[in-house]
Amino acid sequence: MHALVSIYRSVFNMVERAGDWLLPLFARFTFAATLLLYFWNSGLTKLGDGVFGLFSPSIGAYSQIFPKQFEAVGYDASQLGFFHWVVVMAGTYAEFLLPLLIVIGLATRLAALGMIGFVIVQSLTDVYGHGATDEKTLGAWFDRFPDSVIMDQRLFWIFLLTYIVVKGAGVLSVDTLLRRRAQPALA
Repeated sequence: MHALVSIYRSVFNMVERAGDWLLPLFARFTFAATLLLYFWNSGLTKLGDGVFGLFSPSIGAYSQIFPKQFEAVGYDASQLGFFHWVVVMAGTYAEFLLPLLIVIGLATRLAALGMIGFVIVQSLTDVYGHGATDEKTLGAWFDRFPDSVIMDQRLFWIFLLTYIVVKGAGVLSVDTLLRRRAQPALA
């Protein structure tokens, strides 16, 4: 029996050591494979036309981020203020920049923390701004149905991002490369 326990411990100690470098990489891969294009495509819908679209959000950007305020001004973006423009542009740039930082592993923990905040704001906007309160979209935890968009899917997103915040980017990342280059300078 002691031999069996010893084998069990040694095998799972190796698994745990391998997991320390493998799981952060796998978490970033999972993010890239499932959410990177989702956020980038969403960001693309918020950009205006042409080169100057980088600084001039589309009508869709305002309707996605400020649905009730945009409706209140008759869907005329010129009636919204500088604050609205700044929020729309920051949200749009965040949909491009934060996922990219996570995928390449640069400032990964901060980027993942920013994405958690983004997902929370996105979810609150969906519920309170767009009225996504139907059972299928909003869902509920502990209800035996694991397929709601907001409560179920986004909980998985936040768990994945929280894992990255806690564990970092892993061995194959720009963060690790920069840390290794900085170590001789510190010594």
